[in-house]
Parts: sequence; structure tokens; C-alpha cells
Amino acid sequence: MKILGARGLVRSRFCPCYFGFKDGFRHIAVVGLGGNIGRSDKRFDKFIRVLLDDRRFHVVEVSPILVNAAFGYEDQADFSNAVINLQTSVSVYALLKILQRYELKFKRTRSFKNAPRTLDLDILYFGAKVLKSPKLTIPHPGVTTRMSVIVPMGLMRS
Repeated sequence: MKILGARGLVRSRFCPCYFGFKDGFRHIAVVGLGGNIGRSDKRFDKFIRVLLDDRRFHVVEVSPILVNAAFGYEDQADFSNAVINLQTSVSVYALLKILQRYELKFKRTRSFKNAPRTLDLDILYFGAKVLKSPKLTIPHPGVTTRMSVIVPMGLMRS
């Protein structure tokens, strides 16, 4: 089956990887990873390694990486996208703040909408929470229509 815009799947050290669930966390979150500057596979692995060392989180599973055509602003390199299923006890807004700090740590800049980026982190789901505020919408807009989310999530077992 051919998926419009899909270039293929890529594997890396942690993509895909299954660690299983762990007791002691209150929430399950699904976080999308994206990037198209430099070696996204290496950057994703480095970010996952950081999450594995962060006691606020337990990584349950990471999808393979989908390489796909850019959308929105199309005059840029293909994107790499993956999905992480993780457990946490932080609130959804604390998670947003933590992920934004990680984006900065990985040299993310926001020059214009849909601009090329080193690392884009989106909260796709946060348990069964539904939220729409100026800062955050959960589930993430487009989560049910974007192949960059649907394909990686469909390849996960949890």
C-alpha cells in the first residue's frame, strides 16, 4: 500500500523500542516527534536517551520513524516523524513547558509557521483529557488526519 507523501520507514537505536509499562505514574501521554534539519534519527535517539534519564517520565514505547514530505510550507526537506508513548505524573501544562525547554535545548527556532526545525515535540494525547486553550489543544489538532502521526502510532503495540 502506498501512502501519499510517505518516503519510507527508518529504524534507529531507540526507534522502534518497547520498554513496557511501570507502576507509580499517574498519566499516559503520547508525544509526537518531528524534525527535518540534520540527522533527525540521531537527534530522536539523543532526545529519547534524555527522557530515559529524566525521572519525571517512563518511556513505554517508541515507534519507528516515518520519513514523509513536508506539508504546510513545502519548500523544505522531508520530515522525520515518530511517536512516543510515555508515563508521567506531571500535569499537562507542566509537560508542555518541559517539552518546550527540550526543544530549545535541541536548538529549535520558530522563524515562521511550518519552518524547518531540528526537533518539534507535540503532545498528541494526554490520557483521555480533552482541552482547548490558547496555549494547548488536546488531542492535538490533526492527530486523526495526519499520516505523520497515524502511521507511526499504527506501528506501535501499546
